[in-house]
Amino acid sequence: MQCNRRNFLKLAGVGAVGLSLGQLGVDLTPVEAYAAQLKIDGAKEIFTVCPFCSVSCNAIGYVKNGKLVNTEGDPDYPVNEGSLCAKGAAMFTMTTSEHRVKKPLYRAPYSDKWEEKSWEWVMDRIARRVKETRDKDFILKDEHGNTVNRLESMFLLGTSHADNEECALAHQAMRGLGVVHMDHQARI
Repeated sequence: MQCNRRNFLKLAGVGAVGLSLGQLGVDLTPVEAYAAQLKIDGAKEIFTVCPFCSVSCNAIGYVKNGKLVNTEGDPDYPVNEGSLCAKGAAMFTMTTSEHRVKKPLYRAPYSDKWEEKSWEWVMDRIARRVKETRDKDFILKDEHGNTVNRLESMFLLGTSHADNEECALAHQAMRGLGVVHMDHQARI
């Protein structure tokens, strides 16, 4: 359903009536139970771990006909007791959003258009650019003659959308290249 002004006003009106009925003593428990069941009725429950930070809250994914239909926090897990932070709550839309980029896009310097490229082209370009930068800027020894083997012209900023294992691999790969400037934004 598209949320235009008319649909928004309809939903707001229905919501206001529902809240009013609840305040007047009408028992809405059966309605809430029915509404909650509609989306996940007949779906298979899959217990998983939220990958967005080191807390690793438990989450429940619901799969119906091979498609993810809902995610929620696990109420039996003592750390989050069923609640999820903003990143964890976005797990479902992160995998199902129509705005999710599914193919590599490239915008050439000074261009105003994005071009769809193949994964092979993108990976080759990244590898070449990293190698060129490392070959040009790698520092073998400091000003005192000490061996330092480092690359100061590259920087790694980790993402909260990577799980702990992916972050560890990225960190080790960058250390292998000699990169010394690294940070991670999962705490934001």
